[in-house]
Amino acid sequence: MLLPSAHASKQFQTEVELLMTVCHKNLVSFIGYCDEGPNMGVVCEYMANGNLQELLSGKLSWKQRLQVAIDAAQGLDYLHSGCRPPIIHRDDATHVSTRVVGTPGYLDPEYYQTQQLNEKSDVYSFGIVLLELITGQAAIVRSNVNTHIVQWVSPMLEGGDIQNIVDPRLEGDFHLNSVWKTTEIAMARVDPASIQRPTMSRVVTELKQCLAMGITGRTHGKMKEENEDSIEMNVMGPSAR
Repeated sequence: MLLPSAHASKQFQTEVELLMTVCHKNLVSFIGYCDEGPNMGVVCEYMANGNLQELLSGKLSWKQRLQVAIDAAQGLDYLHSGCRPPIIHRDDATHVSTRVVGTPGYLDPEYYQTQQLNEKSDVYSFGIVLLELITGQAAIVRSNVNTHIVQWVSPMLEGGDIQNIVDPRLEGDFHLNSVWKTTEIAMARVDPASIQRPTMSRVVTELKQCLAMGITGRTHGKMKEENEDSIEMNVMGPSAR
């Protein structure tokens, strides 16, 4: 619930009107809202399967991780390409808003120079999430010196050390080419220059190729079982945190 200023109240109404138009299977559904007196709040669908951080605290297979990534990418692609105006996930309203509520480690580095977010800002944030799915690490890797996940992955990737990049909880049960391609996809999305980052539509296509590799190919350690349980993952709505 929020205590509104005049500006916040207008912004809230704009966002509610926008959320009423959003409908996608991989996005948390908007149920209703409260705007009575000083109280403002949005009611969204309950995430029965938990959030991504909770899922990663368990033991997801490589195939399940890729499916989660594809589901999230499809949700973001819908926000960018299927909504008018386009919705920026890490924005608090629409694509023209500049007030950011972001989490350290996920925010587009260009924002610090431009004070603006766009679709490519979401692409960067998604690249960070994809690296988390690959490595099992948080966006800020906790060690003697806290390190951003991009800086943690980069030297190992340059040295061809994919084994130490991949989450050890996978126990070698992954298709090597699929992991390599997925890591390359993630690193392309976190390019410091937004103009170099591909669209979410392209992300979806490339991740589906990675999933196909993992299903049809031999895993690093053993053959993959075809009857793995699936994980259905909804991503948060454009203003949820």
